[in-house]
Amino acid sequence: MTSQPVPMVSNADIDRVVRRDFAADDRAAVLAALETYGRESHEREVVRVRLAALRLAKGSLPELRRQVSWAKLDYRDVIGPAEYPKAMKVRSLLEVDDVERQRIYEADWKQYDEWLRRE
Repeated sequence: MTSQPVPMVSNADIDRVVRRDFAADDRAAVLAALETYGRESHEREVVRVRLAALRLAKGSLPELRRQVSWAKLDYRDVIGPAEYPKAMKVRSLLEVDDVERQRIYEADWKQYDEWLRRE
């Protein structure tokens, strides 16, 4: 059986990534954009989704706002491509064997973890 890793992240990770990826002048606007996700009861996985939006934004405030707006509609639309980009490109993970599926999960985890831990 294969297992898909799920990141255990915190608000401290969000703060560090915002400082790392965005200009000082944009940080207040970045945090304000992030805080718009998680206000509604259906908006789940708040910290994880906010980090996913940061990853997909790649330092762009307009892109961050776009990612947050998509997350508000369906958080999986942000988590999937941010955390599992290779798995998202496979037509159906059920069509690959367990060894290949695990290899995909491990590759996705490695790239996410390297992004998150980068200084």
